[in-house]
Amino acid sequence: MKELMIYTDGACSGNPGPGGWGAVLFFGKHQKEISGGEKHTTNNRMEIQAVIEALQLLKEPCKVTVYSDSAYVVNCFQQNWLRGWLRNGWKSSKGQPVENQELWQVLWGLMQIHQVSYVKVKGHSDNEWNNRCDELARAAIKRL
Repeated sequence: MKELMIYTDGACSGNPGPGGWGAVLFFGKHQKEISGGEKHTTNNRMEIQAVIEALQLLKEPCKVTVYSDSAYVVNCFQQNWLRGWLRNGWKSSKGQPVENQELWQVLWGLMQIHQVSYVKVKGHSDNEWNNRCDELARAAIKRL
């Protein structure tokens, strides 16, 4: 199984407001940058969308390490929030419908194909690739 690393980030100008996402994929010596955005969204949605877009590029099942500064995305898997939501019929621990459910469902579907682990990185600090993803996400907002 091929192994690769993906760095992702999301950004929003206002929350909600225009938003962008960016990702950098690394496979061996290869590197690919992708980005996009939406006119009316939230930062959390863009964080999830970045991971979805990157995983959708993969043409075969892979072992993937996702690096993100989003506690929302990373904690969802490291703290098993998603498994709880699945068990509770997409309800939060407070019995409310899970926010961004449709995006989480797409991401969960992709995770049935790929072996994905998540690593939290410190945002807006000295991580070169997190900073690059932030630049990509912010540039995507300007293109809207």
